[in-house]
Amino acid sequence: MKIVKVSLFALLAMVLAIGGVFAGGGQQGGTSGGKVAVTFAGTEGATSGQSRMMQEVADTLNATGRFDVKVYVAGALPGDTDNLVTQARLGVNLVVPSDPGRLASQFNIPDLNILMAPYVLTDYKLLEKLPQTALYKGWQAELEKQGLVLIADMFNGFRSFYTIKPVSKVADLSGLRLRGFGNAIGQALAKYLGYAQTTVNATDIYAGVQSKTLDGCEIQASTADSYRLYEVTPYLALTKHYMLQSSFVCGKALLDGMPAADRELFVKTVYDAAAKYSAIIAQEEQGYYDGFKTKGITVTEVDLAEFQKAIDPLYTNNDLKLTTGLKETLFRELGL
Repeated sequence: MKIVKVSLFALLAMVLAIGGVFAGGGQQGGTSGGKVAVTFAGTEGATSGQSRMMQEVADTLNATGRFDVKVYVAGALPGDTDNLVTQARLGVNLVVPSDPGRLASQFNIPDLNILMAPYVLTDYKLLEKLPQTALYKGWQAELEKQGLVLIADMFNGFRSFYTIKPVSKVADLSGLRLRGFGNAIGQALAKYLGYAQTTVNATDIYAGVQSKTLDGCEIQASTADSYRLYEVTPYLALTKHYMLQSSFVCGKALLDGMPAADRELFVKTVYDAAAKYSAIIAQEEQGYYDGFKTKGITVTEVDLAEFQKAIDPLYTNNDLKLTTGLKETLFRELGL
């Protein structure tokens, strides 16, 4: 595996290089030695399924001789996910794994929140059907109007709570300072489960717990493992409140600038890899939980019904500002 990690000095050179791609994109979405130049940029650690998926895409495309694809992970490129997505939208040749909740907030498409709303989608296999739904195609069109292309959604694990104290019921979360999503979904989850939400970068969770400015986080198992959170958070409550998805997005200018054959290959390669790694991540997830136990974490199977009941007001109060009947429409289009 050739995933790139870089020093601070190298980061400066990298930013300049990306800026050069933006400035000289031309008719082929940026070129490097006559090849289509693309950079994948994620915040997860190198061993996570998301990072491995991006590297496999890069290896597949680079093997054709038509692409020059680089992969940067663990927050190696400056800026958080939203900032990187903005750069992509503005023309930098980036592909960024965001998520539906982030995109909903960043691009003012509230209904996108339904894809990651707590305890709505609970089976990763539904993502295979999602691109064929009218709802999904409509969201893609709304994003494209704003200069962004949603290529594919990949299952990236269920998010649960990793904490410095035991959590077995909703009340145990009260008063804890936990890192989570800073978007509408994250704020609503904290509101109804009773913890204090904070939005430091994911790469700073470990240090935050060490320094006692954080009491833990809600995150997926693969990322918890890649960040070695088992060293600082001795408790895991398997609430599985979000079915996390990595939404791979790029600027419309990047795809429009590629020759048609390269564009088709690029999109298909990303889409196929997302489907492949959805299954891989689902298979690996239980292994992470078992591994955490051997590393000293106490893993608690909570009463999911209690947590779901605590979240119910999120929907009756419509904190996410979803269109009336959206959940029913989504389920009908998914054949549920």
